[in-house]
Amino acid sequence: MDLRIFTEPQQGATYDTLLTVAKATEDLGFDAFFRSDHYLRMGSVDGLPGPTDAWITLAGLARETRRIRLGTLMTAGTFRLPGVLAIQVAQVDQMSGGRVELGLGAGWFEEEHKAYGIPFPKEKFARLEEQLAIVTGLWATEVGQTFSYDGDHYQLTDSPALPKPAQPKVPVLIGGHGAKRTPALAARYADEFNIPFASLEDSERQFKRVRAAAEEAGRKGDDLVYSNALVACVGKDDAEVARRAAAIGREVDELKANGLAGSPAEVVDKIGRYREIGSQRIYFQILDLDDLDHLELISAEVQSQLR
Repeated sequence: MDLRIFTEPQQGATYDTLLTVAKATEDLGFDAFFRSDHYLRMGSVDGLPGPTDAWITLAGLARETRRIRLGTLMTAGTFRLPGVLAIQVAQVDQMSGGRVELGLGAGWFEEEHKAYGIPFPKEKFARLEEQLAIVTGLWATEVGQTFSYDGDHYQLTDSPALPKPAQPKVPVLIGGHGAKRTPALAARYADEFNIPFASLEDSERQFKRVRAAAEEAGRKGDDLVYSNALVACVGKDDAEVARRAAAIGREVDELKANGLAGSPAEVVDKIGRYREIGSQRIYFQILDLDDLDHLELISAEVQSQLR
């Protein structure tokens, strides 16, 4: 079971805070550091000192880490033109020595678009399909050849399709709860399918849909990695769990029902149940980025039992 750290910096974090968490992620033996791609805080937090950009952050971390994978859950398709995104990700992949992964989604949070003057198109899923075709098509084009695309939303003419990533193929993550279009899109483009904040039952149902879609598309179901993103709130005892839950404005019972919360033994047991239904990778959503002791506990008492 691969274990990764997933952060939500729009809730309030500086680059230096993210760097500290990323370095702890590396030092403590986790596989990867991922972050969300949002420009506006959610809920009652003040979001200070303000948002950081996902790919600028990852570019910095690419030069200041050595081992961990780096990526997004998920880059918002509404934020970036696909040709520009292909250049950005390829450059960060080069800067990291080939450690980048691209999670790409349609974008959904209308308020942040209004807050920063970003167009929020009505038809987002069709745009996402074209974005995936363009980004992967640009990377797959041989050096010396050109790439063109004539879609309903994007048109590229004789692109040199440069630069290239350091990796022969940047892993692409697609995720979500949609019953038909999402599995079909994952079957066509994804190296990994991620379902965020889902129960065991919903995860199992969605994994089966994606496997079936992959086989219908001529792939093997096992060609994809299947993963879950779940909020983490782990403590040595009940008091520590309650303290960590209060720090992120959540209730312990709710966290235990919907996330990875409780003692290390409880969390190891729940991860085991996700593994039984096909999950191969867990993203621990860490909401209190100043609590490095939390990461140390997860590494020492949870990760150590799942390797």
